[in-house]
Amino acid sequence: MKDQQMKNERGREISRRELLGSAAAAAAFTMVPGAPLRGANAATHEKPNSVIDGVRIGTITYSFRSMETTAEGTLQAILKCGLSEVELMSGPVDDYVGLSSGGRRRRRRRGEQMTDEQRKELRQQQEEERLQQRLAVPMEKYGTLRKMYNDAGVNIHIVKFGNIGAASMTDEEIDNTFNVAKALGATTITRELSEDIAKRLGPFADKHKIWIGFHNHTQITPTTYDGGILSYGDYLGINLDIGHYVAGTGESPIPLMEKHHERIVSLHLKDRTKAGGNLPWGQGETPIKEVLQLMRKNHWTFPADIELEYRVPQGSDAVTEVIKCLQYCKEALA
Repeated sequence: MKDQQMKNERGREISRRELLGSAAAAAAFTMVPGAPLRGANAATHEKPNSVIDGVRIGTITYSFRSMETTAEGTLQAILKCGLSEVELMSGPVDDYVGLSSGGRRRRRRRGEQMTDEQRKELRQQQEEERLQQRLAVPMEKYGTLRKMYNDAGVNIHIVKFGNIGAASMTDEEIDNTFNVAKALGATTITRELSEDIAKRLGPFADKHKIWIGFHNHTQITPTTYDGGILSYGDYLGINLDIGHYVAGTGESPIPLMEKHHERIVSLHLKDRTKAGGNLPWGQGETPIKEVLQLMRKNHWTFPADIELEYRVPQGSDAVTEVIKCLQYCKEALA
């Protein structure tokens, strides 16, 4: 039993080094001046660099939900912000490869007058159609999307597939999702906290050597990761939302980070109060500055992603506000 535990620990250590090696390579990639660009950033011939004193600052594309939904439009928003790192949500990915849910939504509305049995049959049919459509997408399409982002100087470090591991997903579809992440160049897939999902996805993550990063809302506690959720695989990790942590626990996330940093795959940065409000950065109670300085001090190379959640002021837009958040990070690390 003790030998097996030591073996598991060594496996986790090796896995972590693999992730950090990929992260360091990605960070270095963004810092190397490139040849003139084609496409999205061709006008400036410059690649963005948001690695600040060794700390990788990026964003989750949820930040641009009020502005952009396509992969191309989202990339333009990222570049306007001067960011070289991104957690790409599945919406722009599905749009780019031609997977749209609009038709399924219309069919559901027409089916509202159906019997329960008819609705169940329709759902099963739709799920099968969705699966076949997804499995039919050539991996080369995802590779083309990755190339478009990389050519512009943006590293897709994470892709968010929020439903991965759901009961409705077949093993074949789960394998396909991991392969998509690889094709996009991502080291991690993020989804919401669930121990049942951890049990199911642990073997898949170990097989593909792609991390699952569990994202928290305010349900998290200081001991959430002391139990079994990370024990079901060496590639199960933490996508720590520090703002939600403060709102949910009333405490600083720093002790948790120090305890579990080997399993943290990324952070979500936002400023919330202990009472729960989302505020412009610097007005809440989330220790964003201290967290970034801790990352620099300890040379932690997992990315810290801006997540714009506070209300965009009148006369502004999401890009402008994300730029303000990036400036806050730069000042914190000055």
